[in-house]
Parts: sequence; C-alpha cells; structure tokens
Amino acid sequence: MARIISVVNQKGGVGKTTTAINLAVYLAALGKYVLLVDLDPQANATSGIGINHTNLEKGLYEVLSGQANIRSILHQHELDGLKIAPATNSLAGASVELVNMDRREFRLFDVVDSVRHEFDYIIIDSPPSLGLLTINGLVAADEILIPVQAEYFALEGLGQLMNTIQLIKDNIKPEIQVLGAVITMYDGRQKLSEQVMHELYQYFPDKIFRSVIPRNVRLTEAPSFGKSILHYDPKSKGAKAYERLAKELLEIHENI
Repeated sequence: MARIISVVNQKGGVGKTTTAINLAVYLAALGKYVLLVDLDPQANATSGIGINHTNLEKGLYEVLSGQANIRSILHQHELDGLKIAPATNSLAGASVELVNMDRREFRLFDVVDSVRHEFDYIIIDSPPSLGLLTINGLVAADEILIPVQAEYFALEGLGQLMNTIQLIKDNIKPEIQVLGAVITMYDGRQKLSEQVMHELYQYFPDKIFRSVIPRNVRLTEAPSFGKSILHYDPKSKGAKAYERLAKELLEIHENI
C-alpha cells in the first residue's frame, strides 16, 4: 500500500511544485512505483514534467467530479516507475463545485485510495492556498511535507497552515502526520538568522530534513523544458540535493 504524501504550503514561490516533481522522480529512479498527483489548477507539476495540459481532454477535475476514472487520465513518464495524474485549467472550477458534493473533503481520498495498492508512493502537489482542494490534499494524505523557503517572510502563514492541519487531525483524519519541513532555495552566502531557525524548530521539533535544497539556476530552468532536474542536469547541486532528500525519506520510512 502506497504512502501518500501531500506537499503543502499555502505561500507561493517556496519550491513546492519543484519539490513534488523531483521527489517523485528520484523515488522512481530509486526503484519505487510512484504516482504524482497534480492538485493545483495552475497545472505547474503537469507542465513541469513534460505534459502539455492545454491539449488534455481530461484530467484530475473530471476524476474529482465523477466524470472519469483515475486510471483513464494517468500518463506514463519515461521512468517506468512513475505515472502522473495531470491537472487542467478546469480544476479551478472544482473548488466551487466540490462545495455541494457529498463527502466533499474526501473526494481525492476516495480517488487515490482506489489505486494506492498499485504504488509505493503517491505524491500530491497541492495548490498555494488553504481552499477546498488543499483540504482534499491533506485529507487524502498519510503524511504532510512542507517546503519552507530559507527566508524570514516564508514563515508568515506557517502557523495558519499548522492550525489547519491540526483541525483536520482533530475532526477528520486523526492519523495524519506532519512528516516535516524541507528548507528550499537556500543561499549559503546569506546566513539564516538564529531567529528563523528557532521558529522553524518550534513548528517542527526534530522534523526538519537534513537535506537542504539550494537556490540553483538549473532547478529553475528545468520546468521550462518540461523536465525534472534528474533529466535536465543530473550533476547539478539541485539534482544532488533532491536525490539526498529522496534517500533521506526512504531511510525515515525504513526506520518507522
């Protein structure tokens, strides 16, 4: 049965989609069967991994609204172990339509639960908001991974996200766990202040990944070519960082 990990941060521009794509790719490269689910109406994970979402006849919206089966929208990546459930622009309307649906918070849970036995990992790229789509991403997940940009202002709103996760834990899914925070866009020339690290450790005691993702030009270039960093520049610092992150994740789960 797959471990389902939702990559979440309601603040945009923190490397959330980059983390979701490259974590999924490296887990597949390390021999795992992985499904990458694009839950963001901007469809950046879809285009960033090489699928032109404007040409798709259907995507995750049709699945959440009950018009299609999850298997009918899956795309096979060039890595044998990786499949993608793509988003289209239609997904933007799902936030409104889900409001009146039965089990509205569980729509994605029901979808991924139907295929979780086929994968080792399901990685969900959630929207940069705390709307109903993101709530679906949280409820569907076993664990939450939170990318945090290595800047003080990136901590703004983190308390709101943690409160939302706690509400879901208290009222909907008690077993959900915060896997931890991964520091992204780190620039070694700019030392993180002690205050920032202190606040991070308050939110995530013993749950900050050792693997730190650097600010790296090759990482920002790769999505425009529809490639993960593994397929764009596997020798770059960004590639090595995401490989370390994937290995660290596997190590954590082996020891649970």
